[in-house]
Amino acid sequence: MVCFNSFDQAYQNKLKLALIGQSIFGQEVYNKLRKEGHKVVGVFTVPDKNGQADPLALAAEKDGTPVFKFPRWRAKGKPIQEVVAAYKSVGAELNVLPFCTQFIPMDVIDCPKHGSIIYHPSILPRHRGASAINWTLIQGDKKAGFTIFWADDGLDTGPILLQRECDVGQNDTVDDLYNRFLFPEGVKAMVEAVHLIADGKAPRIPQPEEGATYEGIQKKENAEISWDQPAAALHNWIRGHDKVPGAWATVDGQVVTFYGSSLLDASVPAGQELAIKGASKPGLVTKNGLVIFGNDGKMVLVRNLQFEDGKMIPASKYFSADETTALELTEEEKRMAEDIRAIWKGILSNIAVIEDSTDFFKSGASSMHVVRMLEEIKQKYSGLQLQNEDVYMATKFADFVQMAVRKLRGEDKEEELVIDYVSKNVNNMTVNMPYQCFINGQFINADDGKTYDTINPTDGSIIASVSSASLADVDKAVAAAKEAFENGEWGRMNARERGRLMYRLADLMEEHQEELATIESIDSGAVYTLALKTHIGMSVQTFRYFAGWCDKIQGATIPINQARPNHNLTFTKKEPIGVCAIVIPWNYPLMMLAWKSAACLAAGNTLVLKPAQVTPLTSLKFAELSAKAGFPKGVINILPGSGGLVGQHLSKHPDVRKIGFTGSTPTGKEIMKSAATNLKKVSLELGGKSPLIIFNDCDLDRAVKMGMGAVYFNKGENCIAAGRLFVEESIHDEFVRKVVEEIKKMKIGDPLDRSTDHGPQNHKAHLEKLLQYCETGVKEGATLVYGGKQVCRPGFFMEPTVFTDVEDHMYIAQEESFGPVMVISKFKNGDVDGVLRRANTTEYGLASGVFTKDISKALYISEKLEAGTVFINTYNKTDVAAPFGGFKQSGFGKDLGEEALHEYLRTKAITVEY
Repeated sequence: MVCFNSFDQAYQNKLKLALIGQSIFGQEVYNKLRKEGHKVVGVFTVPDKNGQADPLALAAEKDGTPVFKFPRWRAKGKPIQEVVAAYKSVGAELNVLPFCTQFIPMDVIDCPKHGSIIYHPSILPRHRGASAINWTLIQGDKKAGFTIFWADDGLDTGPILLQRECDVGQNDTVDDLYNRFLFPEGVKAMVEAVHLIADGKAPRIPQPEEGATYEGIQKKENAEISWDQPAAALHNWIRGHDKVPGAWATVDGQVVTFYGSSLLDASVPAGQELAIKGASKPGLVTKNGLVIFGNDGKMVLVRNLQFEDGKMIPASKYFSADETTALELTEEEKRMAEDIRAIWKGILSNIAVIEDSTDFFKSGASSMHVVRMLEEIKQKYSGLQLQNEDVYMATKFADFVQMAVRKLRGEDKEEELVIDYVSKNVNNMTVNMPYQCFINGQFINADDGKTYDTINPTDGSIIASVSSASLADVDKAVAAAKEAFENGEWGRMNARERGRLMYRLADLMEEHQEELATIESIDSGAVYTLALKTHIGMSVQTFRYFAGWCDKIQGATIPINQARPNHNLTFTKKEPIGVCAIVIPWNYPLMMLAWKSAACLAAGNTLVLKPAQVTPLTSLKFAELSAKAGFPKGVINILPGSGGLVGQHLSKHPDVRKIGFTGSTPTGKEIMKSAATNLKKVSLELGGKSPLIIFNDCDLDRAVKMGMGAVYFNKGENCIAAGRLFVEESIHDEFVRKVVEEIKKMKIGDPLDRSTDHGPQNHKAHLEKLLQYCETGVKEGATLVYGGKQVCRPGFFMEPTVFTDVEDHMYIAQEESFGPVMVISKFKNGDVDGVLRRANTTEYGLASGVFTKDISKALYISEKLEAGTVFINTYNKTDVAAPFGGFKQSGFGKDLGEEALHEYLRTKAITVEY
């Protein structure tokens, strides 16, 4: 693979270029080359089609660049001399062919000083030919890419100048690959190639013959689906032809084209059978689309179908496609219809009259015109929100108007939120738990149909099979959040209305607090009474607190030097950032969601949130409540699944502008690296080893009670848990004795039992890690005073544990357990500075604490402790109004309080002269 990093090059020389080709891709290459200082001496493109000039021609004509529109360059196999002469007249030093469908004679290819370079959308020598992207998918390649090569007299056989490659997702289509990689990176690479040639640094690497393939152009007539294949091959065939030329089959006597396929790894869903010619098994029309079967018994889900007349429908509507009756338009709606007709006429200038039967695409419009048409409609009717897909679903004028009117009336609004629940009778109630991804206001299965089991840590039983989001789901969720932010109702909503929605959501959370606490308890192992008060109670408080901030976010006016004799006014605005990704841990599933999401939403952002893989259920219940509260589609998206897959893709995603993460320090470091791809704003709340210093002048009984809470609160699964206790020598033994006495009184058991003090650890792997942690402590010589073992009962229960005689070099003195393990070290009487040095000898700095009746000593200690929070004669006392966050390798940025808002805002300075 030949790759160059343009940031490492100092390009100096400029060339005179001839651009030969067409399309928006050609237009972008043209614009970028001119911006870089190269002179385009001529553009050679195709003639106008249906009165519409090619985008490359439009850009060049606007700049005054000479444009030549030749229908062909050869006649009867020989170059047309007048055409060649016209080309030679511009005096190009290099031919650049970004995308060209015409055959260019070698007289032209070899004419310039530097010859000609061509863009090809495959990793040559694989997939030579005009349908390279299609064949990349049809043949199930794991890698796609493009090549820029030196033109020769062969078919895509010239020496390689540079190549780039990308991964192919399981459900990527031609459009996905083109839009995500081949187009944007291809434009950059074409410009880089010209720079390399100008500076004399461009290589010419012969193409190897090994691995070379050539495939013909895919046309509609040879895109029929052959059914005797595995599901993966059917899927590759369909997506490889999506959207052009379209894979098809015969259904009910007519050709039906299949679009939007994905592999479905799930049980066979309920649906109505649909006979398909050639298929050994009927398809199933389900609520999510058409399910078809490979010869291996596996399934493919097809989302859209197109009929011979060009009409496209959701596959789920196949049996009800003709049930919609025409609307009777009001006078105002008739005026809107005529305005839309005028917009169509402006685009379809080659059509004399726009009839009801006029087809947008058959009349010469392209995808570029779809964007133009929707933007023009939006300018006239801002309340009418249309998507590109709406045009493809209603290509004829009359159908389009009917669709637009239905949207304007609100008749197209989603049906009442459809939720498939897993229901359980538990804790003297029935809890209803959504288990699917929540994307763009809907609960849907993962794109690839994959699921995983979430486990009840009390007994190891399966609670539910939850959708496991794929990369495609991440892209959908981010796109939905971006659309909601940039074009949706949320972006136009005033701050007080935003606050009203957040208050309503907080009220709904409070109404459902027993159900939420029960779900939290069975999914995370939290003791129910604690879940009700803290996990859920503080979540409600957090949303109410930040709801009140919505209309109080302010900038400032700034006095500056005046530009005399004029005057200046400078002021700042606080603006939302855009799409934010939030990745949360498993110890406080709903509360961690609330701490980050409430500030994010109050600031006016949209979000995509990934709950911890092992505790997704309260996040999905929250999604249901947010929809019921009236949050617009796309504002809140929840993606259960793998952190390595979903979290990583979110942290790299170019449309995500901010990521908030709570979790381990190593993962936080990886997120920082990934976020650098587009320099996202980042806030991190990471690991801790919080020191708690207990002096001999403290209230000992209070110190014991608070010290135990500092360690054993929420089973020790607590970010700010006291990871190490320093107890003054004179009270050390008594402190340890009292702690052990209190531990023996603790009831370990079912977290739903109101008398339980200590529930199960969150999941099996974590329990095993804690047991290993204790074994390490014993091996290193620490004294195991109590516990250190798994409780002999079903589930993932661990005894509260106490270690003493812990020396500074030991593993358990340095590393966080994140469990119910009290690590005690003694310090000499009166050695304040010595214990401070020991407390600060850690790379973490999340929280800390001190117990003493000497307030001067306490304040001195608080100044010297290197931690984001210091507790004095208390512990775990957090509040929604107080900022929370760490120092050093415990991260940066704050949750809670006014400071949290600033993590989700950007400051814009504006200066006016008057």
